[in-house]
Amino acid sequence: MIALVDYGMGNLRSVEKALTRVGADVRIVTGAREVREAGALVLPGVGAFGDCLKNLDRQGLIAPLREFIQSGKPFLGICLGFQALFDSSEEAPGVAGFGMFPGTVPRFAANGLKVPHMGWNRLDFQRGDCPLLAGVEDGSFVYFVHSFYCLPAKPEVVCGTTEYGIKFCSMLWAGNVFATQFHPEKSQAVGLRMLENFVKLT
Repeated sequence: MIALVDYGMGNLRSVEKALTRVGADVRIVTGAREVREAGALVLPGVGAFGDCLKNLDRQGLIAPLREFIQSGKPFLGICLGFQALFDSSEEAPGVAGFGMFPGTVPRFAANGLKVPHMGWNRLDFQRGDCPLLAGVEDGSFVYFVHSFYCLPAKPEVVCGTTEYGIKFCSMLWAGNVFATQFHPEKSQAVGLRMLENFVKLT
């Protein structure tokens, strides 16, 4: 069973629909016990970093999510669910993230570009052996909606990058942990293939 965490933010139903389409047994969960019992877990999200952490804390989910990530079972963070893995974000000074990976979440500098970064853009592989990228072509286009990007302190966790004014980490892979700044559930066939590959890990 794949647990899809509902903390009151984001595109929960579209992620659920996409996972179901690729054969997943999905259960929407809201509590610590359900998180701990899951065989795999997806943390989605669209919105503000501070609200995300506040809601997760209110539901008593931060410690269980950290424990799950450390358990070795498959974990997928999407967009805000990716950003939450880091120490902090410029969007919410003083609000601590999960701290699972050292690094920060800065805001894009406009520099003539539109912020938020919205629409289709290239995913350039940095580690093509990532299980989620099986059957996906390097340079495939995926769908983004975000004003902030992840800046890992350890470059070895960067699995994919994208150019938008700067080259930024758009995909992370570290053992059982996968995370995407883009939305696989909105990325048509490419995104569905990644979600299918994730389901196969469970």
